[in-house]
Amino acid sequence: MSFADYCARLTRKSRSNFYYAFLFLTKEKRQAIYSVYAFCRSVDDVADGNTSARDKPMLLDEWRRELDRCYEGTAQHPITVKLAQSLQQFPIPKEHFEELIAGVEIDLTQARYPTFRELYEYCYRVAGVVGLMCIEIFGYRNPKAKDYAVNLGVALQLTNIIRDLKGDAERGRIYLPQDELARFGYREEELLRGAYTPAFGELMHYTGNRARQYFDNAWLLLAEEDRRSLLAAEIMGAIYYRLLEKIEASRYRVFDRTITLPTSHKLWIALSIWMRSVGTAVRR
Repeated sequence: MSFADYCARLTRKSRSNFYYAFLFLTKEKRQAIYSVYAFCRSVDDVADGNTSARDKPMLLDEWRRELDRCYEGTAQHPITVKLAQSLQQFPIPKEHFEELIAGVEIDLTQARYPTFRELYEYCYRVAGVVGLMCIEIFGYRNPKAKDYAVNLGVALQLTNIIRDLKGDAERGRIYLPQDELARFGYREEELLRGAYTPAFGELMHYTGNRARQYFDNAWLLLAEEDRRSLLAAEIMGAIYYRLLEKIEASRYRVFDRTITLPTSHKLWIALSIWMRSVGTAVRR
């Protein structure tokens, strides 16, 4: 199996919401984004994997060393070997990957966030910088694309936080800001046991609206001249926005099950956005 196939297989196996956006990229861009996704996914898995808590910092340090080797041209891991090849065609600042590792490292030592300011910093590191990586592969002309990528990344992460409240709580993590829990009168112990209360509904409505605001910010920042090149990012945003709508329609029943979109729905969203972009190009 080639290094490119290894990264592609890891991405396909995950069947993440991102996968359906990547289908509409050229072969070169798709292979490059697979290598970036594989790196990000493997680093993220350190925090949630079955490795002992004592060994996790060492694993992240090893990924740091492998990242150094990747940029020095001496990569050893199949993922970073392919990533190094991709970086020759699509240069991505090394600090974006370093920020990602630092963000995942937060999960090893911090399980609560006093305010949204601290949560935003976490979201930026684990999702905003991923958006910045992706646009270097997708391509863009307007410098506003960087702010677009960060806002979209934060919107996606906030949606994940809402969807994964139960799973995160089972790991002892609460990403909802502590001051907002207090403001709405929803106690931490209620969240940990999955209690639906009027306060929970108000808190979730507030949190959902914040995610919507970041989606809106992103869409306002997407320049017309970059719509074609950033098609994959637009598909990602549309899939996650529909997921947020589905969570809202369930009245935030996120403790009962993990709310997802059917594969057919994701493909329909991706195809409809692609067809719209093609139609726009033809009209021009």
